[in-house]
Amino acid sequence: MKLANRVAVVTGAGGGIGRATALALARRGCHLALADIDGAAAAETAQAARQLGVRASSHPLDVAAREAVRALPAEVLAAHGRVDLVVNNAGVALGGSFEQVGEDDFDWLMEINFHAVVRMTRAFLPHLHASDDARLVNVSSIYGIVSPPGQSAYSASKFAVRGFSNALRHELEGSKVAVSVVHPGGVATAIAKNARVPAGTPQHEIERGRAIAQRLLRMAPEQAGEIIVRGIERRQARILVGSDAKFVALLERLSPIHYWKLLKKATSR
Repeated sequence: MKLANRVAVVTGAGGGIGRATALALARRGCHLALADIDGAAAAETAQAARQLGVRASSHPLDVAAREAVRALPAEVLAAHGRVDLVVNNAGVALGGSFEQVGEDDFDWLMEINFHAVVRMTRAFLPHLHASDDARLVNVSSIYGIVSPPGQSAYSASKFAVRGFSNALRHELEGSKVAVSVVHPGGVATAIAKNARVPAGTPQHEIERGRAIAQRLLRMAPEQAGEIIVRGIERRQARILVGSDAKFVALLERLSPIHYWKLLKKATSR
């Protein structure tokens, strides 16, 4: 896919993988509409993109707000006149087992990580169809391929993104709109630090969980953004980000039932 002079919408563009992906697109001459719940952070990313020579607009957006998502395409078209690429990257994390996580927290996470992806797709798909070469890119996770204990809510949301994306790809076969699903491994973003935890969780457990997560989150976001954009250019249906993601995906294919026992042995070493 030739990205020069295309227009991309990126959610969660204020930092982490979203910002890195946006700037990797900008380096290829792709114009940007950048959305984030932190409007100031989105504006900072837009300013950095403009310094790379592209047109960039910023849009404060809570992806869980239905009316705001419905209104976004009109804002993007007013600023850019077209849409060729949508990157659904915005997401949140929630630690704790299923029995620890309350219903409200579970629903909060699903609303942002999955239902927002569906809403953004519904809002922008008619405009993607108007492009001569368009792509929808939905960011899942390695936890959309494997399901570790303590991540029942997060894993459920990322499996949902994967299933939705794969079915939609088949439904859109033969059209000008293609679909990619992204599975990042351990990328050094603030998602673990900012993760919501169940009420009443002891502080020492919270700190221990975050420390473990930080050891696993090693890839620089800039490297992840480059991998994602290269996957878009190559029209990859599945984009695995990091050697850890590739290893875990292979292990799950070889041992779809017992992979967790094998992973526990590997990580204990």
